[in-house]
Amino acid sequence: MALLSNGLAPTSLRGQEPKKRGPGLLAAQAAAKQKSYEKRAQKYKLPLGELALFTQQLASLLVAGLPLVQCLEALQDQTEDQVFRIVIRDVRLDISAGNSFSSAVKKFPRAFPNLFTSMVEAGEASGGLAEILGKVAGYFESSVRLTKKVKSAMTYPIAVIGLAVALVNVLLIFVIPVFADMFKDFGAKLPAPTQFLIELSNFLKSYFFYLVALGYGIYWGLGKYIATPKGRATKDQLLVRAPIFGNLIHKITLSRFCRTYATLIRSGVPILRTLEIVATASDKVQIEGACVQIAQHVSQGGQVSEILSTNEFFPPMMKHMVKAGEATGNVDGMMNKIADFYDVECEATIASLTSLIEPILIVFLGVVVGGIVMAMFLPIFQMGAVAGGVQ
Repeated sequence: MALLSNGLAPTSLRGQEPKKRGPGLLAAQAAAKQKSYEKRAQKYKLPLGELALFTQQLASLLVAGLPLVQCLEALQDQTEDQVFRIVIRDVRLDISAGNSFSSAVKKFPRAFPNLFTSMVEAGEASGGLAEILGKVAGYFESSVRLTKKVKSAMTYPIAVIGLAVALVNVLLIFVIPVFADMFKDFGAKLPAPTQFLIELSNFLKSYFFYLVALGYGIYWGLGKYIATPKGRATKDQLLVRAPIFGNLIHKITLSRFCRTYATLIRSGVPILRTLEIVATASDKVQIEGACVQIAQHVSQGGQVSEILSTNEFFPPMMKHMVKAGEATGNVDGMMNKIADFYDVECEATIASLTSLIEPILIVFLGVVVGGIVMAMFLPIFQMGAVAGGVQ
């Protein structure tokens, strides 16, 4: 009323409305996001599961009689991965410009591995691209299944061990100092386990960040060492010889070697090119060295089994089966049977390890956590003797 009496009137009781985003701002944001996707597409690493799904869908569309460009257009529209959608679009445009499918996917080596591109080349040369893509999809799917089983078997122990480490650190850093202050009033010597825990707690409290920095430094140094050829060879040797998981890693490596070799040979890829791809896909120095030896021996007129028989990494059963396959002209069939055998062995090993690890982890937790609790309550149990100074 005072304002009105002086001739002043408010223009709005609500104040100014917030500014709405115009179409220009939304378009600019969409363009920036699209540009980010475009940049990431060149170095995008496609997960193996998505690659298996893409390969299977592409093979099914080709079997149905659709042209390759139309198949890629359909897959581009239905994929939810925005970065991979750009990859498919660029491949489709490259094919529409007159280039081959294999040359188009080679421009994205992280999205499409050497195995995929080599199989596409073989399919284009033989005229059976749909059939070969179906074989590649089956290979990728079997690899994904085995990887998921291994990860599921490793998830439980890693989670339990991580929880145990976190719990022990909490007890040592936060809980034990409270008991230590209480035990100072006893005026007598504490039991050895209790004294050890108190000293360990004081050490962790004083040097916790230094220990974290030291751990990170060791992790960084090991990563740099493993990146070298000598470090990588040492890592692969230790993994295969590990007491619990070494046998499983060895079987997985043999299964991948046999199935990759069989898939490529059956699709018509030349043997020297097959050995090159197998060496790259194995990610193990043992297989890489064996493939180099096999390639040199085969180029001189030798056979694969002759090198396998002299390499200790390959078990005798595998050597005999490959030799029998060479005698009957069915090496790829024998390799597939070996891969199936080792896949079954891997599943059995994972099941046995899962059943074995669970009681071991329970005992581990009981010993560690229970030992800490018992050590801290031991002076209380002996309170009369400790408080009175009686030994």
